Amino acid sequence: MDFIDQLHQFSKRVSALKQQINTEEATKTAIIMPFFQMLGYDVFNPEEFIPEFTADVGIKKGEKVDYAIKVDNEIVILVEAKSINEELDKHDSQLFRYFATSKAKFAILTNGITYKFYTDLEEQNKMDEQPFLEINILDIKDNYISELKKFQKSSFDIENILNTAEELKYSGEIKKVLSQQLQNPTDEFISYILNQVYTGRKTQNVIDKFRNVVKKALNQYINELLNEKFKLVIETEKEVASTTEEIIETEENSKIITTEEELEGYYIIKSLLRNTVESDKITYKDTESYYGILYENNTRKWICRLQVDKSQKYIIIPDENKNSIKHPIDSIDDIYNFQEELIAVVKRYL
Repeated sequence: MDFIDQLHQFSKRVSALKQQINTEEATKTAIIMPFFQMLGYDVFNPEEFIPEFTADVGIKKGEKVDYAIKVDNEIVILVEAKSINEELDKHDSQLFRYFATSKAKFAILTNGITYKFYTDLEEQNKMDEQPFLEINILDIKDNYISELKKFQKSSFDIENILNTAEELKYSGEIKKVLSQQLQNPTDEFISYILNQVYTGRKTQNVIDKFRNVVKKALNQYINELLNEKFKLVIETEKEVASTTEEIIETEENSKIITTEEELEGYYIIKSLLRNTVESDKITYKDTESYYGILYENNTRKWICRLQVDKSQKYIIIPDENKNSIKHPIDSIDDIYNFQEELIAVVKRYL
């Protein structure tokens, strides 16, 4: 089963169990340990997944963090677990103290539903006050799945995680600010907007007068963007339907058969590149030996090639000299791990 399927299955399990769990120990046993087991850690091996790990803090001896995780015989992750019914905001200071006394590079605070991932981006060996990644297991954002996969034991790489941690952290904080302004714009934000459109004096009365206008305009703009996205989805579905009809007609007289797995890979790649290039610039061409993803339908501007019709699957990505670099993958979902490489290829064609 692919990781994304495991994750969604786990989410359904948590949703079904959450009403029956009332204690911290039950939360650990029923949800938190299975979560880390899903990531590939042997939660029953105390040499890898260490319960009640001692983290002495200053003059306080015998302080214990709920779990410490070892990778390659080194402590890399500390986990502080709370009851499913507890809010996490008041517990990060406890984890902050533990982090400073260990060699762990990451810390996770969780109540089984929410998982907050911390590191030391701002000051070395000192845990940041804000997490760089926060995941709600009952509402998993697609763009966070590839980040969570980086914490799997099989692919755990500190540098790989840190490469995107800073961007994740601050993009998350920016989203929170924007969300707050959409719901209740501050005086400072309204003044900033008015400076662009209003020539009169920005008195408090003027700011109060425009508060609802700014809020309404922001929300209308968001709705218009969403409507555009919906139109694009509808058009894409029509395109897929048309393409499928063409494929069926072609397959009757051709050895080339475009599979559902290849089409799934195509749409994953379009999704990964959506912020880099217009979606309609990315096309595909199927051949007997590989399934090619192209920029502007130009075979000389190939983004990658997929070989997924055998037991061993591959994604082939060109380097700067257009040499083919072949990467083995276990499933189509592993394409999410190559977003940076695919973006780099497309940028060479822009």
